[in-house]
Amino acid sequence: MKPVAPTGVAVTRLARIRVANVLAAAGLPGDTPLERMSSVTNEVWRTPDYIIRINRKTDGRLRREAFLSRALPDDIAYPPVRAVSSNADSDWVIHQRVPGGPLSRAWPTMTSAARRTAVEQIASMLRSLHATPFPAKIPRLEEPPQLIDPGDHNPTARLDRALVRLTKLPNVDEGLVRATAEQIRSLSPALGGVSAKNLVHGDLTFENLLWDGSKVSAIIDFEWSRPGPADLDLDILLRLSAYPFLHVAEDYEAETLAADYACVPQILESRYPELWDSEGVVDRLVLYSIAYDVRALLRFPPKAHASKLSEHHPLNRLRRTVAGTSHVHEFLNAGFSL
Repeated sequence: MKPVAPTGVAVTRLARIRVANVLAAAGLPGDTPLERMSSVTNEVWRTPDYIIRINRKTDGRLRREAFLSRALPDDIAYPPVRAVSSNADSDWVIHQRVPGGPLSRAWPTMTSAARRTAVEQIASMLRSLHATPFPAKIPRLEEPPQLIDPGDHNPTARLDRALVRLTKLPNVDEGLVRATAEQIRSLSPALGGVSAKNLVHGDLTFENLLWDGSKVSAIIDFEWSRPGPADLDLDILLRLSAYPFLHVAEDYEAETLAADYACVPQILESRYPELWDSEGVVDRLVLYSIAYDVRALLRFPPKAHASKLSEHHPLNRLRRTVAGTSHVHEFLNAGFSL
């Protein structure tokens, strides 16, 4: 059957070939009905029974996730792995389908009560995840979303190297890089002594949570999971709450509004207060924000001066963080007990 796709998601000839090769390698019928799903990172397909995820970078992230998933607590409800493969030509995993779709798609039309229920359930699942030791022999992430390594003897080493690369980019002001380096030096003591032995998800956007209409039915996509302090996941959730439209697939970006996510931090704080009140959490969140935006700048170098870019461009987000007006600072000003 010819693969189909939702509006705005192209199905190229090469994409068809890739998914056909995966079906063959997994021993599934070549005429299996396929539907292309929107996704931020990977090529994702749905069949009546399975979800197929294909990582075009072939860096082994999905195979790593499949092995890591064996350590996840049961209440995460991670979709069972049907098949996985990773080599020089492919990196893919096939999951058994579980009920529900991305929470981010359901969120715009959910009631206030349903949203509260969802965030309360997320808080409970996170607490369980953050109490789970990171399994031994899982490879280190080469480039995590935040270029920082809490628990290492030099936790900002990756970020320091990235700043050197940042100075070589056009449209990046040297003064901003110097100010960023100074902030890193002044805030880095907050990374000393933090526990980095348990699991964090690493990319906990609402794209990676499934909602079945009444409950969060699973947390998915652990390809960026690593050992770290729990507030690494708080960093992602705060950024999501401030800029949710930056963390969804393009086909429904326009209907994803920050106002709809304003309740998330408050509910999360009430149900998982220990996530917010560890010593040095504010300084770490600012560091994580810097580390996230520096990585984004290296991946997507600015094509114009900051004044001509969107306010949401990572260059302008970094400028606000250094100036003390980032989304983290806004949450502080709003009275959150960070």
